[in-house]
Amino acid sequence: HLRHLNPFPNDLENLFSSFKKILAPELNLGQLSILLKAKYIKEVIPYNKIQGKPFKVSELREEFVKHLT
Repeated sequence: HLRHLNPFPNDLENLFSSFKKILAPELNLGQLSILLKAKYIKEVIPYNKIQGKPFKVSELREEFVKHLT
């Protein structure tokens, strides 16, 4: 969970170095994914929902499992 985006938290790069892929669920068109890719040059997979409704746990779980296999 990111509390602020500018500047990004100092330890974010260290955290990201532990992972091959980063999944970024967003309730918009994917602006965070674009910022993360630009700053950290990691594989950031956007998962966007723009219907004005929050994610359901089942939706997130399905997306996480899809990228783990």
